[in-house]
Amino acid sequence: AATIVVYSWALAMNESPGAPERRLPCPLVATIDLHNREWDGIVLVTNSLDNLAGPLEFLQTALEQAKKFDDLVGKEATLIGLAGLAAQRLIYSPTGPVNRDFDDVRRYRDAASKGIARALKAGCKSPLLVVPSGYPFSQAWIVSGLGALQVLYCPIEVREAIPEKSQKVKQLGVWCEREEAGVKGAQLIAGLESGRYVCRDIGGSDPERMSAPHVANYVLRNFARTAVQVKVYSDPAVLTRCYPLLSAVNRCAAGIERHAARVIELEYVGEGPTDQTLLLVGKGVTYDTGGADIKAGGIMAGMHRDKCGAAAVAGFFHVLSTLKPKRIKVIGFLGMVRNSVGADCYVADEIITSRAGVRVRVGNTDAEGRMVMADLLCHAKEKALNETNPQMMTIATLTGHAVRAVGPHYSVIMDNGPAAKKEIALKVQKAGDLMGDPFEISTIRREDYEFVSGRSEYEDVLQCNNQASSATPRGHQFPAAFSYGRPVSMTTGSTPTLPFHTLTLILRDRAARFQESPPVLLFQRWPLTFSSDASNFQNRRFFYSAR
Repeated sequence: AATIVVYSWALAMNESPGAPERRLPCPLVATIDLHNREWDGIVLVTNSLDNLAGPLEFLQTALEQAKKFDDLVGKEATLIGLAGLAAQRLIYSPTGPVNRDFDDVRRYRDAASKGIARALKAGCKSPLLVVPSGYPFSQAWIVSGLGALQVLYCPIEVREAIPEKSQKVKQLGVWCEREEAGVKGAQLIAGLESGRYVCRDIGGSDPERMSAPHVANYVLRNFARTAVQVKVYSDPAVLTRCYPLLSAVNRCAAGIERHAARVIELEYVGEGPTDQTLLLVGKGVTYDTGGADIKAGGIMAGMHRDKCGAAAVAGFFHVLSTLKPKRIKVIGFLGMVRNSVGADCYVADEIITSRAGVRVRVGNTDAEGRMVMADLLCHAKEKALNETNPQMMTIATLTGHAVRAVGPHYSVIMDNGPAAKKEIALKVQKAGDLMGDPFEISTIRREDYEFVSGRSEYEDVLQCNNQASSATPRGHQFPAAFSYGRPVSMTTGSTPTLPFHTLTLILRDRAARFQESPPVLLFQRWPLTFSSDASNFQNRRFFYSAR
């Protein structure tokens, strides 16, 4: 068949309990047929009209003619009429130069996004995305499809309040030169985007719609009847006993039922013997007021996105449930809590004993993310001791310092000693470059561990200094040292760091342009090569996260 529906759903506009979950903005269709009458617009993304050969040559002829009358053709997304073609409309969205040292595959993502946005303005309801071969980046076709789908995403609040606006187009087509390869590629696009869809739902929604209990309900429903097992911990006594640092952050919000914390544990076990285990911890602060060290001067706006780390973990598990990679086990923890301010909020100078039995002195209540994740990371380590080839990772919108260091469009990755020896951060960075999801690598130094060491005999470690991270030298490195060190080590001896490969991902700016789509993880197939000792992975390809 020339047209194959890769991903669809049984339409259920009310999304009531038990209704099929919608995991893409619209059905995704792979096709080799440019002339099918179901398409009402062609969105062309390319770096050169010279790539329009064979079945696409007629598009080059039309565009060369259009350039005689419009100087904008080839400079920005423009629309021209196509006589004799069922689609009738051609939206040409050029990538611009792609051969300079600083050009990367994001040129294709951006061009596809702009092209689809222009198609929507033109009234297209069934656009066909065409990305001809000749691109210099191996994943340009996949990245273009993801860029197009991002524009078509509709926030969950809008879907629920105004159902008739929940779907921006009837369907999205992706043109492919060879049917079999195109269908496989479109299936990968659908699998990746479905996880990003879940991530946007949780990460981008307002602090009431995605409060901790609502996130738990969303996750439970989303993974019902899938290969992902879900446990939700809500009992205050259990949280206090098992996650005392998280519970300190939750103390003020705990008395308000709709804001009370949840710890969500997820588990996926792929088919076949397990060769490797991933343990992921996501920061899920549903709203960050700063607590007693309150965010003043208008900087609190956008803090509903302080849960994007947990959202990314949930999205990753959705990718796992969709693409079903084999021979891998993944365990995830989402720490969903609101950092509220009030009479019962935790304050600086409190000393709280962590799950690992380590005394932590609070230095700044706005450094709640490391408090939320430390006990969860300790729990993950306890599990890792009995797992096959474990690797742990924390994912968070952790500090404003990271934004100052690398800018709002890039995420930061740091690895501990065992991970650094295997250059894992570098491998993640390379995967991110392939998929247009770039990382900057930071290094954790001895000064970072010294910075969080206890200042007196009262405490073992210091959670934070008394300044904002953005005003503190090495303000995004020392929180990672806190997370990797004694609060989760289950020892106060001389070897505080985790013996496993452990990475910290700090997502790009959580607050900038908060009206737009939130930062999300891009889930990419990543080839890893490690030695075969008990703490390392074996050679295997698997679905992994980058941003």
